[in-house]
Amino acid sequence: MTSCSDYAWSTAVKLMRISLTLILTSSFILNVYSHYPIQKIGEHFFLRDFGNVRIQCIPGYDSSLGSMSSWLLKNIVLVCVFLWMWSGLILLGDAIAPDEVTGEYYMPAWVPEGLGVLLVDFVGSCMHGWVDRSRNIAIILTWICMFLEYRATLFVSHPGGARKKKICREPKWEKKASILKEEAIKGWRCVVAEESHEVSSKLSGDGVELTGEPAGRQMWTCDESGSKKEGSTSPLKQWLSENFGVKEDVGDYDENYIQNLASGGRDYEGFDPSSNPNSCDRIFRAQQIRNAISRGTTPPDLSSKPKTAAEAAKKGFQFYSMLQTEDGHWAGDYGGPHFLMPGIIIAWYVMGKPETMIDFKRRTLMLHYLSVHQQSDGGWGTHIESPSTMFGTVLCYVSMRLLGASEDSEACKKGRSFILKEGGALYTSSWSKFWLCLLGCMEWEGHNSVPPEMWLLPNWFPFHPGRLWCHCRMVYLPMGYLYGSKFVYENASTDPLIASLRDELYCEAYADINWSQTRHFVAPMDNYSPIPTFMKFAQNALAIYESFSLIQPFKNFVRKAGLNFCVDYMAAEDLQTNYIDIGPVNKALNMVSAFHVAGNDLKNETVKKHMARVPDYLWVAEDGMKMQGYNGSQCWDTSFAIQAMSECKLLDEFPSTSSKVWEYLEKTQILSTKVSQSSPAYGYESAINRNLYYRHVSKGGWPFSTSAHGWPISDCTGEGLKAVLCLRKHSMTISEKVCQGKLKSISNDRLFDAVNVLLTLQNEDGGWATYENNRGFGWYEYLNPSEVFGDIMIDYSYVECSMATLTGLSEFHEEFPD
Repeated sequence: MTSCSDYAWSTAVKLMRISLTLILTSSFILNVYSHYPIQKIGEHFFLRDFGNVRIQCIPGYDSSLGSMSSWLLKNIVLVCVFLWMWSGLILLGDAIAPDEVTGEYYMPAWVPEGLGVLLVDFVGSCMHGWVDRSRNIAIILTWICMFLEYRATLFVSHPGGARKKKICREPKWEKKASILKEEAIKGWRCVVAEESHEVSSKLSGDGVELTGEPAGRQMWTCDESGSKKEGSTSPLKQWLSENFGVKEDVGDYDENYIQNLASGGRDYEGFDPSSNPNSCDRIFRAQQIRNAISRGTTPPDLSSKPKTAAEAAKKGFQFYSMLQTEDGHWAGDYGGPHFLMPGIIIAWYVMGKPETMIDFKRRTLMLHYLSVHQQSDGGWGTHIESPSTMFGTVLCYVSMRLLGASEDSEACKKGRSFILKEGGALYTSSWSKFWLCLLGCMEWEGHNSVPPEMWLLPNWFPFHPGRLWCHCRMVYLPMGYLYGSKFVYENASTDPLIASLRDELYCEAYADINWSQTRHFVAPMDNYSPIPTFMKFAQNALAIYESFSLIQPFKNFVRKAGLNFCVDYMAAEDLQTNYIDIGPVNKALNMVSAFHVAGNDLKNETVKKHMARVPDYLWVAEDGMKMQGYNGSQCWDTSFAIQAMSECKLLDEFPSTSSKVWEYLEKTQILSTKVSQSSPAYGYESAINRNLYYRHVSKGGWPFSTSAHGWPISDCTGEGLKAVLCLRKHSMTISEKVCQGKLKSISNDRLFDAVNVLLTLQNEDGGWATYENNRGFGWYEYLNPSEVFGDIMIDYSYVECSMATLTGLSEFHEEFPD
């Protein structure tokens, strides 16, 4: 090696050493000795600014990098990129430069001779000169890279509009009204809060005790003794008497009147999706109206019309107060997507069809729901207002068969015809294929890889699962475990129903399908958000990784570690949410994963706690039983309702309603009550656990649904905060009852906790996302593996979330100006 070459190499090494030193020292100083170390996330320092106390929020918080301001972070990256560019160019020049003694140089054969000569002349024969010239080139290239990075992340706050590949077809149903048979809904009732916990414990058969705050929980249960016998007390009277000491009858109000009131004063001829595919919650509303009348509440007069807006508002709240549940929230149907219930049905089937999870009465109502939502072309939409898709149709068809519908039934014939006409289940979307693989109706080779070892990447890696939007990462977490374990229903090879489904779902013989060639198959109607080209390339590379023999020892080693991490992370999610989980998809997948981890043992404590929480997602309405998109929208709906009542200055005209709302909101603030703090979830609020499991601070926030669910959201916290403040400021009833000790107070410190949650959720662009800070980058969407969902990879700032947060902070500032 020549002396000039030695100089080039020593210079490049020095530059690399400087860059590494800069990264390590800056990370150490900023994240350990700064005012905002990661351990302090969620806490705030009170700084004095010109004599006024102001709350200082954490700037540029990132769960992977800690608290480092965006400006400082970008400058450190800028310097490091420049140093790397410079050192790389020096080494490239050394490789090209001719030997000082012989004058010979090496140039790859693919480089044209003329270009090679130009490169050699440009570098020159002296490395000292090239080192100086390469510095200027590195500066130019660095600025080009930073500009491209700026352009790549410029619109990260905007998730983009609707996709170009929208379905042009319209949903179409046969004009036909259906009414649930009396025997199908006899005895069904919605129970809430503490009573729902008692019912679940009794139904589990093993006395499973649910953890977390019971307030807000709503579940449907069927009283087997619900039929009225000759000379016996009606189930409604008996239940009211036993539970509330109510002796009054519904008096002069007959059932027709109650049903008319439950329908909003409109005539009801049955559920007809061709007119409206949404339910009007007639069953639940009728139950609440009966209970209210039995307690002595006078319903609004349907024959009179209010003369002023104030009278209309009062009459509306008179009716609305009758629908309020015993624990103070407003319940209702939060269904819609058709791909949710099939997940829990398939989970139930592969777990051995436990009756404690889905019994005969539930299966009957589920079948009714699936049948009334089937469209005239034989298919089902992705959701109730969508035209038929392969995603919705394959899952709903399989669900009907698993629930007991015959393949020769009219509904199954029409559904199967739709599937086969579109090419068979090979052309359904990836999420649908995943459930088919679990069931044993598709081979794992037909599904793209979901490697659990991705979780082993260092947190600073540019693409890390911990940076994904929480709903996305919490679904792909159990997917990674189940894919890595290659879980398949243990009786798939001998179950005659599975064998039949393998014939029914495909246009060719199951044994003849070349599964590895079908991974990218998708029907145009399901291809709403086409897989980007780069992601297809990555999936093909992963397919080689999954099967290439020389890689298998390494893959098996890291896969085992990845699976162990997934098990640990899923257990944390289960405990943080009291086995409710963030949503219905990962609820079903986590439950199947827990079942597999337990060795397929239904008696395992974790599995039993999972099954006891399945009713949290199920809802009964006039279209049957469905799975909701969340475990309800209790806190969200209640916060808006009480603010509307406050705007109409009616809080004290409905003192019971206002008091029950206060009690509910007090219990629903996350990890803020004795009950919630005694649950396992509270142990995960430590900074170490939040960092380990990629969770933002939770204590003090308000949820979309219940405290037990445990995931705070920016807009829900803002609206919950405003609801509490309006009751504090505008209701004499609340103020007096709190002073008298009849209602629990919500201390100022608890309101400060809520504000802290809101302030820490602000993104660098100034806006607020949903559950967490924006952790990733806009280019993450180029790695979206789902064809049916767009913009799911990262959490974006939204106008609605930002406005709800800012108005909440504004109300707080009025109450606490200092």
